[in-house]
Amino acid sequence: MDFLVIADRASDSPFVERIWRAHSERAGTMVSVASSHCEMVVTRYRGKTTLTIRGPETRATTVPCPAGAEWIGIRFSPGSFMPGYPAARLMDRHDVNLPGVARRKFWLDGSAWEYPDFENAESFLTRLVSRGLLTRDPAVKAALDGEVQELSRRSTQRHFLHATGMTHTMFRKISRARYAARLLRQGTSIVDTVHEAGYYDQAHLTRSLRSLIGVTPARIGRHEEQLSFLYKTTLTP
Repeated sequence: MDFLVIADRASDSPFVERIWRAHSERAGTMVSVASSHCEMVVTRYRGKTTLTIRGPETRATTVPCPAGAEWIGIRFSPGSFMPGYPAARLMDRHDVNLPGVARRKFWLDGSAWEYPDFENAESFLTRLVSRGLLTRDPAVKAALDGEVQELSRRSTQRHFLHATGMTHTMFRKISRARYAARLLRQGTSIVDTVHEAGYYDQAHLTRSLRSLIGVTPARIGRHEEQLSFLYKTTLTP
């Protein structure tokens, strides 16, 4: 039974994949599923606010969640990253909590910044970009879109690894697993999910989801575990 109430929205910013917010109605354990994106998360709990910079996750982990906590997340688009906090260094829950300055501010790059909220995330990111604290590598999106570039294949792979912290192959594996999990949560059968997500067979699907989502296909379909933020996506080529 889900204990997190999650909402999300799209964004017209090229630096944003998704903006989300959540709150916990009771205490519980969440399965944090694999993710190929970096993100910033604002946590509010018992009067304290914390901003965390999070990196990609290449495996599923379990995370305890207290009752009454609130979160706001800004998930960066593929290829968007903070040069001062490389994706590879943040990989697999090597998160960084930025120091708070006051009730409504935190410290970053020698300045006090107001915590972003669900509505003003884009203007907050615009300020980060203007200070050179957030950038994006267009080679990553081009690679994901299958666009022909002047860069060699090796150079493209190097750009991809630098910006995302992982290879293109690993990025696709995570994308496919998240897509499959979303299908199962929406009621798609295991057999149809195998076909639609491009797995060889049910055993292949099960191995992938156990590693990257942390739950078997059947349990995902029955909503037996609280999963972290999943949103509707298309399958990455």
